[in-house]
Amino acid sequence: MAKQKYYVVWVGKVPGIYTSWGECQQQVNQFTGAKFKAFEARSEAEQAYAAGYKNYWGQQSGSGSSSSGSKSKSFKRSSASAAEDPGEIDYDSISVDVGTRGNPGPVEYKGVDTQTGDILFSCGPIQKGTNNLGEFLAIVHALAYLKKIGSTKTVYSDSMNALKWLKQKKVVSTLPRDASTKEIWDLVDRAEHWLRTNTYENKVLKWQTKSWGEIKADYGRK
Repeated sequence: MAKQKYYVVWVGKVPGIYTSWGECQQQVNQFTGAKFKAFEARSEAEQAYAAGYKNYWGQQSGSGSSSSGSKSKSFKRSSASAAEDPGEIDYDSISVDVGTRGNPGPVEYKGVDTQTGDILFSCGPIQKGTNNLGEFLAIVHALAYLKKIGSTKTVYSDSMNALKWLKQKKVVSTLPRDASTKEIWDLVDRAEHWLRTNTYENKVLKWQTKSWGEIKADYGRK
């Protein structure tokens, strides 16, 4: 079970302290200049809400200034203070995720509009693969989809391995190449070829699950 988090909204539709990312999201979604942050304990959240956002929001580890450029209190990473600020979600984006049944096992993935949750593309189930291979395919599929329609939207993924492979334009996986995995390896080979022969301007970013909740494309199988 995920650990309870508390979300402080200093500037939003209805400022306050919320106990789920969904509630927080309702207050900050499409609200210009929204300022919010996740905390591990209610007492921390209450203290932060009372103190105001300038001491917390936009605070980077080791820095002494807030997002507005004004000086603010510095917090040690080891202290029981505010969680590291994940920044704001770019809702003009595509979020991708994978659904698996066993790892390795059958794999499917999809890309959704981060704002609405509408499915923009999907693939699978693929006979046999791994979660990370599916995540990699989903990212490349999103980039190819966006290039085809001439969009520079951001792409979000919650897989660090897939993001690393994307930068390398090369997958590093121990999944054997055999008859049962031929389908996914053929797709991976095509994806790697696409990366080597195409360019893109889109940002591909890590979805900050700890602060924002599950990615919009999540299959809910955890």
